[in-house]
Amino acid sequence: MTRFIFITGGVVSSLGKGLASAALGACLQARGFKVRLRKLDPYLNVDPGTMSPYQHGEVYVTDDGAETDLDLGHYERFTGVSSRRGDNVTTGRIYSTVIGKERRGDYLGATVQVIPHVTDAIKEFVLSDITDEDFCLCEIGGTVGDIESLPFLEAIRQLGNELGRSRAMFVHLTLLPYIPSSGELKTKPTQHSVKELLSVGIQPDLLMCRSDRAIPDGERRKIALFCNVGYDAVIPALDVDTIYQVPVSYHEQGLDEQVCRHFGLQAKEPDLSRWHAIVERIRQPEGEVTIAVVGKYTSLLDSYKSLAEALTHGGIANNVRVRLNWIDSTVFEHENVVQHLEPCHGILVPGGFGERGAGGKIEAARFARERGVPYFGICFGMQMAVIEAARNLAGLSKASSTEFGPCDDPVVGLMTEWLKGDLLERRSAGGELGGTMRLGAYECRLRPGSRVHDIYGTDAISERHRHRYEVNLDYRATLEATGLSFSGMSPDGILPEIVEIPDHPWYIGVQFHPELKSKPFDPHPLFTSFIAAAVRQSRLV
Repeated sequence: MTRFIFITGGVVSSLGKGLASAALGACLQARGFKVRLRKLDPYLNVDPGTMSPYQHGEVYVTDDGAETDLDLGHYERFTGVSSRRGDNVTTGRIYSTVIGKERRGDYLGATVQVIPHVTDAIKEFVLSDITDEDFCLCEIGGTVGDIESLPFLEAIRQLGNELGRSRAMFVHLTLLPYIPSSGELKTKPTQHSVKELLSVGIQPDLLMCRSDRAIPDGERRKIALFCNVGYDAVIPALDVDTIYQVPVSYHEQGLDEQVCRHFGLQAKEPDLSRWHAIVERIRQPEGEVTIAVVGKYTSLLDSYKSLAEALTHGGIANNVRVRLNWIDSTVFEHENVVQHLEPCHGILVPGGFGERGAGGKIEAARFARERGVPYFGICFGMQMAVIEAARNLAGLSKASSTEFGPCDDPVVGLMTEWLKGDLLERRSAGGELGGTMRLGAYECRLRPGSRVHDIYGTDAISERHRHRYEVNLDYRATLEATGLSFSGMSPDGILPEIVEIPDHPWYIGVQFHPELKSKPFDPHPLFTSFIAAAVRQSRLV
């Protein structure tokens, strides 16, 4: 019997509902329960795939090829449970489903309304594809009081009644702001947020109160009294120095115990030893390295959330602190790369779209190649490394990508077809943008004796993709003659997946996104190896 926990947020946005949901999932998992996490997003986009990184942050891609909210990355990193397409739904997708049914006549002439048709579709999503999970944690995006989230709140209110208290629980995350002039934490915003939730028929069973300082006992009792919950159900959610401390902190405040008590469950004490070990490594490193991340969206670091975490995981594996130097690639159009990159022990060029800043990424790849600095190119970063080699090693001065427009030497070009299992996928330049890239997990075969083969320790790997351009194999012989090795290919030998320079200290470009599969307790081997190379580089400078 699966129990459902619905997590809502109030007062302000960006309180960390996704992180709170993931940490609660980790605590329940540590008690021996099987968990599943889901996200209900109130925006009208069908998925975040066409949204600007400045608007939404990164797009997290699942094995089955869904473009989803970045919170699903938190879910996977904290629980190790692979997310699926059915774990993220938006208002756009719900309405598309409902309108599609209406056009087919599935409603048999009924007047289609928000209640019951839209709310039924939401409930169907929440309850679908559940097998033997003990808990399904459903995070509702947005802030209580937003007009966009009302259908979702109504749907979970109905589910609370239909499932009953033995199978449903409502958790509300709020903010307790500190007013310096009065020297007080204020509870009134939380009271009003709960009142807003009550106005749609939902009485929270547990409150998680974000605060940058300890919450006095009197304030906790006041919140409990005015919000109609028990004192023990007011859980302080205090700021911590690393997000991987959150499961430990929540357990110490009694969060998972209150959840078990609500459902009448007798469970063993959680084994949080791996989180203690991770936090200890983060707080007590044996060294430090600096990595330059040369990207296009560095003004909003959520654009690279999984990447930043994967680099931290590489540091955990090598017991070093990883300091990130975020560099906007456009600065290299008018500033010398040396002053920015020379102090760094490794250079990473992440994914991106469009020509803006591409020149700066190419210069970063050139600096790393010529100076012997460890270089890691991911997706677009691999393509820019190949273009750099074509221009400066193979003498193809006009080498470029057709993503930027027609060119004399299209070293990188649009993918028009590829195999997905037994199916042939086809795309065209004038096609739709949403959900049309090469998305999800694909197999890659590694060349024996290559560096990546040694790093992975296997002949074949599976990694997640999100791209619509690829390195043109017509230039393979020319590029390999310069020393650039194609060390990873698709099983049919058509799509280049990995390039490397064997006689460089560490120079690897990958077409996929390895950061999406890295976890603090299971760091990705490429990030582990890259940070190890950066450690060696730090001893040389």
